[in-house]
Amino acid sequence: MESEQVMTERNWLAAFVALAGALVVGSVVATERVYDRFVWQYFWGPIYSDANNARCAVSTADGVELYQTAANCRAATGVVAETGYSTVSTVGYMVVLVFMIAGVSLLLDRLDVGSDRRLFFSLVPFMLFGGALRVVEDATDAAVTAGVEPVLTYPENVLFISPIIYVTVFLLTLAALLASTWLESQDAVDDRYTAMAGFGVAALALTTAYLVVVSVQREYVEFYPQILVVDLGLASVLAYGLYVAADRYEPEVNAGTGAVGLGILWAHAVDGVANVVAADWLPELGHPSPGYGAKHVANRAIIGVTETLQPAAVSAAVGTSWPFLFVKLAVALGIVWLFDERIFEESPRYAVLLLVAAAAVGLGPGTRDMLRVTFAI
Repeated sequence: MESEQVMTERNWLAAFVALAGALVVGSVVATERVYDRFVWQYFWGPIYSDANNARCAVSTADGVELYQTAANCRAATGVVAETGYSTVSTVGYMVVLVFMIAGVSLLLDRLDVGSDRRLFFSLVPFMLFGGALRVVEDATDAAVTAGVEPVLTYPENVLFISPIIYVTVFLLTLAALLASTWLESQDAVDDRYTAMAGFGVAALALTTAYLVVVSVQREYVEFYPQILVVDLGLASVLAYGLYVAADRYEPEVNAGTGAVGLGILWAHAVDGVANVVAADWLPELGHPSPGYGAKHVANRAIIGVTETLQPAAVSAAVGTSWPFLFVKLAVALGIVWLFDERIFEESPRYAVLLLVAAAAVGLGPGTRDMLRVTFAI
């Protein structure tokens, strides 16, 4: 009699095949309704448009046309797919995400991976890699803005455009996990987690090296290593200081997560420091840009309150985005405090995966912001 685990896996695979098959068959049988008005208009079309640096891509009987202005997009005849997300695509991606998370959970159960906290540390390089890979596409956009041919063009750059970039990073991470597990089973490595971290470090190193090479060879990308030093140095000092202080004065805060808690604090410190440096400290660090501005909704709100309450002289001296850094650290500390030992005892895999997600939402965007400023993109 088949186990419940095997039945669940087969049901997931059957659902995947059925959904993919229905989409393919529908695109062939009812092309206009399924492919043109659904797949193209809300999913593939926006990606194609973004990859070609257009405002929209219009599918017509004669082929695909690209337009650069909103007025031309509105006046176009055909199925218009605008760059960016829509309500339909957002809901669609959310459904796919939930479905794929269920599949990943089943895979982790099959591989007996996820309950060990070492998985968290093995995934940190991939979080950094994801942010760095997004900057590769930012460099492509910078080339187009400068009016020169980018190093990566369509169709290669599709792999680095949102939301495809998430699939790219996921598949590379999954490949590293499977390879590391196989190497451990063959006694080629002593620890799958160490091997996996090695794959992540290699991917991050290659991506960063690519950006450095582009900065040397192309005028539209520059290199300011002092930004990287300040961001990582200050984030590390703040995270470690907060971790040690919590351990000394409120030991129950770190009791559940241990060293993983330090990783959470560091991930969000990187995000917070990167925002403050980009918004307020660039002239003092010898960077030519006057500031990149706040992208986080919360950061913009905090800056607005700070500008209202903080004296102008203080704002001129230290900037107005610094409270965002302390908010990030406070939130990260709260996350660490919530994960007590009981959560790990009852559901270790669930706890580890939640902590991975908590770190990724800080370290991924933080790495991108940090490297964008480092390379003046």
